[in-house]
Amino acid sequence: MNPLVTPTWLAARLQDPNTIVLDATLPPVGVTPPVDTRPRYLEKHIPGAVFFDIEELSDPSTPLPHMLPTLEDFSRSMLSLGVGDNMTIVVYEQEGVFSAPRAWWMLRTFGAQDVYLLNGGLRTWIEAGLPTESGPVHRTAASFHATLNRDAIKDLSQLKDELAKHQQILDARSAARFNGTAPEPRPGLSSGHMPGAINVPFTDLVEEGRLKTADKLRELFLAKDIDLQQPITTTCGSGITAAVIALGLEVVGAQSVSLYDGSWTEYAQQPESVIEKSS
Repeated sequence: MNPLVTPTWLAARLQDPNTIVLDATLPPVGVTPPVDTRPRYLEKHIPGAVFFDIEELSDPSTPLPHMLPTLEDFSRSMLSLGVGDNMTIVVYEQEGVFSAPRAWWMLRTFGAQDVYLLNGGLRTWIEAGLPTESGPVHRTAASFHATLNRDAIKDLSQLKDELAKHQQILDARSAARFNGTAPEPRPGLSSGHMPGAINVPFTDLVEEGRLKTADKLRELFLAKDIDLQQPITTTCGSGITAAVIALGLEVVGAQSVSLYDGSWTEYAQQPESVIEKSS
């Protein structure tokens, strides 16, 4: 299934009560003062869209950022948002490609089947001459029964196993953070990379505010000698942009893709973790 859809595709389904649209915009990292994306959602969004707050929907019981919540908590949250079983779900973000793929991945990992991403997000919608609205949106509560796809997610123990077996680990952080020549945005965390990891900065998958075409994505992965038929685990700083790579791999038909949820924030904190740096 191609997870990317166009404004025309979405506009044709917008009045369908079984279709729900989610604005999943996280604030961009490193921007001062911080951007609050919820007021921007309230100011302008696709008609009927609900705000999918990735921060609030993450596990509050761990100091690690953006970790998946429990099945029960996610089901309860989806109920209150009006996301139901068997709905067609379309996620987007206000600008570029950064956090909406994380929402796509969360929903898919928790058992939703028909989840799509509006490629180009709100900007593409507006450029297509389609209407927006403002103010909060309240949908009728829906029943969502989350089930965990364990193959889609890796923990630290499983990641170490994969490193020992020299499996493919794709790191979405910038080349400078990956190489250890630029600091991590989280204080006290060393930059660098896992032994054998392949650097695929998530920005390389994006062109003019949208995910690149399947042909260009395939070319990018093959240029880095990534075998799309073999298992691949994606990682990043905190599990957000790792989902951009997971989405790109889905578009090109990769066979077995998982995401290391703790990502670099968890890995680099472990005293026994091997951290490599290169120039």
